Amino acid sequence: MFRAIAILIRNTTWKCGRIERLVVKYLQNRLKRCGSTQTPVKDMMRHFELNGKQKSEFLEAIRRLEKRNIIRIFWH
Repeated sequence: MFRAIAILIRNTTWKCGRIERLVVKYLQNRLKRCGSTQTPVKDMMRHFELNGKQKSEFLEAIRRLEKRNIIRIFWH
């Protein structure tokens, strides 16, 4: 999962949890700053300064967002 790239597909956070909203907001801000909706998952983890249990919760949140077709994950 660390070598994956997350791409924002839809700009919605309806019925999302706290971590999912943070991920979508991060991708929205990246779109505004850089003009790109894609970012490596490793960079997001570094940005949020996750450790221990937070890492697994973050990865679960990304999987839920992918399942709901809000983001897409591409593997290297």
